[in-house]
Amino acid sequence: MRVVASLLITAGAFLGSCLAAPTSSDPLTWEAAYQKANDLVGQMSLEQKVNITTGTKWRRTKCVGNTYAITEPDFPSLCLQDGPLGIRFADNITAGVAGITAASSWDKQAIRDRGRYMGQEFKGKGIHVQLGPSVDLLRAPDAGRIWEGFGEDPYLQGIAGTETVLGIQGAGVVATAKHYIFNNQETNRKASTSTVDERTFHEIYLWPYARMVEAGVGAVMCSYNEIDSIWACENEYTMNTVLKGELDFKGYVMSDWGATHSTVPAVNAGLDMTMPGDIIMGDNYTYFGQNLTDAVQNGDVTEERVTDMATRIVAAYYKMHQDKDYPETTVNMVNRTEAPEVLVQADHHKLVRSMGAAATVLLKNDGVLPLKTDSIDTLALIGSDASDDPNGPNSCVSRGCSNGTIAMAWGSGTADFPYLITPHQGIQSRVGDDVEIITNFWDWDAEAAAETARQANVALVFSNADSGEEHIIVDGNVGDRNNISLWHNGDALIEAAAEANENVIVIIHSVGPVLMPWVDNPHVRAVVWSGVPGQESGNSLADVLFGDYNPSGRLPYTIARNEEDYNVRVINATTLEYTEKLEVGYRHFDANDIEPLFEFGFGLSYTKFDYSKVKLHTKGHGDKVRVTASVEVTNTGDVDGAEIPQAYISFPESAGEPPKQLRGFEKIHLKAGNKSKVTFEFGKTELSIWDVDSHEWVIPSGEFAVHVGASSRDIRDSVSFTL
Repeated sequence: MRVVASLLITAGAFLGSCLAAPTSSDPLTWEAAYQKANDLVGQMSLEQKVNITTGTKWRRTKCVGNTYAITEPDFPSLCLQDGPLGIRFADNITAGVAGITAASSWDKQAIRDRGRYMGQEFKGKGIHVQLGPSVDLLRAPDAGRIWEGFGEDPYLQGIAGTETVLGIQGAGVVATAKHYIFNNQETNRKASTSTVDERTFHEIYLWPYARMVEAGVGAVMCSYNEIDSIWACENEYTMNTVLKGELDFKGYVMSDWGATHSTVPAVNAGLDMTMPGDIIMGDNYTYFGQNLTDAVQNGDVTEERVTDMATRIVAAYYKMHQDKDYPETTVNMVNRTEAPEVLVQADHHKLVRSMGAAATVLLKNDGVLPLKTDSIDTLALIGSDASDDPNGPNSCVSRGCSNGTIAMAWGSGTADFPYLITPHQGIQSRVGDDVEIITNFWDWDAEAAAETARQANVALVFSNADSGEEHIIVDGNVGDRNNISLWHNGDALIEAAAEANENVIVIIHSVGPVLMPWVDNPHVRAVVWSGVPGQESGNSLADVLFGDYNPSGRLPYTIARNEEDYNVRVINATTLEYTEKLEVGYRHFDANDIEPLFEFGFGLSYTKFDYSKVKLHTKGHGDKVRVTASVEVTNTGDVDGAEIPQAYISFPESAGEPPKQLRGFEKIHLKAGNKSKVTFEFGKTELSIWDVDSHEWVIPSGEFAVHVGASSRDIRDSVSFTL
């Protein structure tokens, strides 16, 4: 899909970056990288090749993962480091927006810029491999790590994953697509098997990996779970047949940390690197190393296979020009006080702030927003989510607690905050002495909250919902959320404030969907969804609340009105059957005619946009078919803003697909009164389904439809065509 050159700002910059001529800093082609890798690996002994594939064990080196260095020929120890939003276990870095919040921006250029600045910081610290992005699909709304990925839709995940990879690798760092595959809940992630049919595998869960492979991603991380009772890091079908065969992936497959369970089965199934190297993290043994050398000598693994493993790793290294003046590794997870001070943040906080604002989703607004300081005497801030952790934002390891505002969830996908601007700080800085701010950050006295609200012109009530990785337990939540309600008495605080004040604005920081039993209360005049916005949280929020930034965020998932409306929830079981098949997220709501509270792709603005009739053009046939849909969007309001036209495809009824599926979107910036033409282009990738008989992508025959609108339910016009 592309957008015509007349689009301004974001879209134009995106096209420019895509069409720019290669430079010396762009990654090498795989062909050129393999030529260099073959020359080097051809000089190595078996033991040297094995060393390149073997992690040096947990907490024995500076990085969360390191490989062994070799000499004659020389190849360095590779440093692999978390995570998908910034550098873990490091100082003087940027703690940016989480993946789910980046996805809420629906802004390709901003997502690529986010990837590029992360790549620059990882490279600046001498890290060769960034362990991200995560593209674990939001299958269940209560799953613990959904905040690390990009939502419930494979197309959106594929675009966001691709832009992130292009950004990271454009800065010279190997990106890692994870967690391959079906790692969709934390409960029993190391003790369960996922059963997924072939069509669902390809159309839903494989889709983002396919797009990232097309973009040249250097590494893929296999996951903890079993797939059809075979460990993901031993599964020949998913790794060899599909990833390396069907998708022609040229990079290497590494294990998740501790996800290797064997030597011979894992290596022969396609695992190229074991991380962090231990059989049990922290012990002195490994499935690779001498065990892999012995397996070759015993004839259980061919040396050609080990050569392939090493070549894939070395080729990714060369592809990113890491053989040319690469910085020394300066992170030190074992003893951070010994790490030299290397400043890599530059002005990256500016992008974090602007992206946090751009990703803010305005869910409800009856005109109370944006706030005007000249019409407000007193502003009440209620709820602990407006405040800081009294022990500091990094007081809990890997953010494994829930004190104060949430700007990052917990687990290995975190980074330490260099600072954290809370909502209270951001709002206070914005209003200065013009507005009196009164606060009540104690969550457990609804009557006191009501009294605080009663004293103000406008009451801002803050609440949140947190989650993370299963190795950390927070308030009884073992990674996955125990429910999808607000934490910290949030519902009661909101209802109490709305009883006492007719101008209540609710602000939610959350990892994913929550229930909102109070949303229809007329005194709840606005709902602002701030997601997981990183270190500039309070500034990003203030920019939106006071109209310095016109909100343009869109939901990357569905928020249901009732808990039972979701067809999938986290379950405590050892067999996870994906019986919903293709009906993930909004597909389920559409297929079963369930009205969501806030649909996928939804978000309000401080202005209004009108859409013209969609015009359609079809050319070519078969696999060469090209369908073009164009629409004109006009900003009919009186303030500048950004709109995100979305294109959905309905397949012929015989195809057996859900009612419609996202197949295009663009973010356009329009001054008040201006208009712009947006063009979507669909080819075989967008128009195909997976055929389980031929095991290929095929374009079904029959009547299709293109639906263009402002969300999955706000369709402005539809046009049919027949193939």
